[in-house]
Amino acid sequence: MKFDVIIIGGGLSGLTCGYALQKAGKKCLMVTSGQNVMYFSSGGFGLLSRDSDGNFVKNPFDEIGKLPASHPYSKVGDVRKYAEMIPSLMAEALTPLHGNIDSNSLMYSALGMLRPTWMALDSVTLFKPGNEKPGEKAMIANFSGYLDFNSAFIAEGLSARGTQAEIMTLDIPEISYLRRNPSEMRSVNIGRIAAKPEIARKVAEAVNCRLKGEDVVILPAVFNLEDDVAMEILRESIKARLMFLGNMPPSVPGIRSQLELLSSFERAGGTLLKGDSATRPEVFGGKVSCIHTMNLGETAIEADSYVLASGSFYSKGLTATPEKISETVFGLDTDYAQGRENWYTKDFFGKQNYLGFGVRTDEDFHPSIGGEKISNLYAIGSVLSGYNLVAEGSGAGVAMTSALKVADEIIKG
Repeated sequence: MKFDVIIIGGGLSGLTCGYALQKAGKKCLMVTSGQNVMYFSSGGFGLLSRDSDGNFVKNPFDEIGKLPASHPYSKVGDVRKYAEMIPSLMAEALTPLHGNIDSNSLMYSALGMLRPTWMALDSVTLFKPGNEKPGEKAMIANFSGYLDFNSAFIAEGLSARGTQAEIMTLDIPEISYLRRNPSEMRSVNIGRIAAKPEIARKVAEAVNCRLKGEDVVILPAVFNLEDDVAMEILRESIKARLMFLGNMPPSVPGIRSQLELLSSFERAGGTLLKGDSATRPEVFGGKVSCIHTMNLGETAIEADSYVLASGSFYSKGLTATPEKISETVFGLDTDYAQGRENWYTKDFFGKQNYLGFGVRTDEDFHPSIGGEKISNLYAIGSVLSGYNLVAEGSGAGVAMTSALKVADEIIKG
């Protein structure tokens, strides 16, 4: 089987690159094993949220210009150009975003804490810095027995910012039925039921009966797994401003985003190998000639270009031993600190250096093996070295801008 481009990985970077290439007329194959870090996404898309000292960044583009040459953004070059493409691309993929291109906003986390973000899904409420109080009185409504949405933490976070918070329990029989097995009270299972219009109406009725002057109602973000119908019913029916907050993973907004992007890639003509993983690549003379996959066995698949978007440690794009960090598929050269004591800090909330380790590339995102550049292979997203996506709040931004940059390079030939 021969393609123009083979993309290894179906997370945010792989899907962005694949969709852009497919729209440009390239014949693409994507190999994806399934779950990735999008399942943890609460709906925010960070470009660059904090500087090297951990301070809030108001204008990400100002700070991006100060980054070292080893940072992926420095290799992307015109970050603004690609960042400005993101909202329209996501809207085309039925995953619209809102926010300000030039400045960061704030959003509430699943624990009721404010965190900076660049843009967010339309269902996520954003606040301007200095205006992070959602209302005077809030009603936090949670389903009975649903432990992944911590109402008490959210109430504490709101109270710290001057919002009086009350908590109510939603006892919706169709959802409470899931409690017969505790493992079924998870966001995705609830989401399959909560997306039904009749359930949304029951939720709205229950909330309205309890309102006593609250100007904001907070619900778990589980109502739009398949479409936005239930959320629109809630917005129209509940007699207060609505906020949907993310919950502990798996995340319904994150899963919805991935499903929409996957569908958009396929609608554009892309081919998916789902539940599969790349194995036994064949590399000769500084070029990849073909790869195999776990499911296809001895059948080789070939392309003119290959894009590695396999992710970091969670997605098993990178693996760690006590001595080194390795790239899983090709055995590419990696950057990491010598001495394991330099990989981490004992402060759980401190900057963890290992998150900045990854695949070494040249200025065009070509990786190498034993110092030899692989000219038809590119690496994008969180498999890259040179940035700390958690400390910087730059994960989505690096994923999507590096993907679009590489797609540009492939299209230009």
